[in-house]
Amino acid sequence: MILKIKHFVTFTTISSLLSCQPSVQGLSKVEAKQLAISDSLSLNSDIEAFVLPYRQRIDAVLDSTLAFAPKPISKEDGVYNSTAGNLMADIVLEQANPIFKKRTGEEIDFVLLNHGGIRAVISKGPVSARNAYEVMPFENSIAVVKLTGQSVLAMIDYLIASKRAHPISGIQIVLTKSGELHSLSIAGQAFDVNKHYWVATSDYLTKGGDSMVFFKDALKVTTVDYLIRNALIDYFKKVDTLSPVIDDRFFKME
Repeated sequence: MILKIKHFVTFTTISSLLSCQPSVQGLSKVEAKQLAISDSLSLNSDIEAFVLPYRQRIDAVLDSTLAFAPKPISKEDGVYNSTAGNLMADIVLEQANPIFKKRTGEEIDFVLLNHGGIRAVISKGPVSARNAYEVMPFENSIAVVKLTGQSVLAMIDYLIASKRAHPISGIQIVLTKSGELHSLSIAGQAFDVNKHYWVATSDYLTKGGDSMVFFKDALKVTTVDYLIRNALIDYFKKVDTLSPVIDDRFFKME
């Protein structure tokens, strides 16, 4: 009888232990449903009432006038350089160089951004922070890369071949009538292939974005921790009028 009781206790103990083991669960099925969002959806009045004061404050900040544009500023109004591209590149050079110099003791030699990064026209009239968000909706920061002279030449080859008005500042590229490089100067000095140059650009481009693979050969990359959009806003705040022009920073001789 004692033996039977021992067997029963052993069996009961093992059964209890097994029943306490966590069951293994796994995902057996995934279902997806597309929910169309349109103006047919009714608004929630409570949510709207809660959000309204925040929306009004944001709109007031974004739409307050910071500067004035006497004419439209576009990336499409020039062949080799444009008013929008020149404005953006000049702003990056002016706003970022003091920060970079304070941190490193070096000067930015020139700026190169990408034509596709400019997403809107600045219309004639008041210019606000909202315009800066429309022109540069991305969270791209300014970065400064150290390039060899050979990498700069690869950059020039890219700019000539792309046939787009990529924003540049601090550099002059002159082409012959046949479209070949005639002369190149940087920061007011003749280009020296044996020198290294500090180039301000977007952190997106430093990774080879927009096929700018020459940036991946950088000897050094310094992040300025300054959004391009914020540089635009800060510049708008300190000037009265935006009057960029198409100039001779990149042109083809007639």
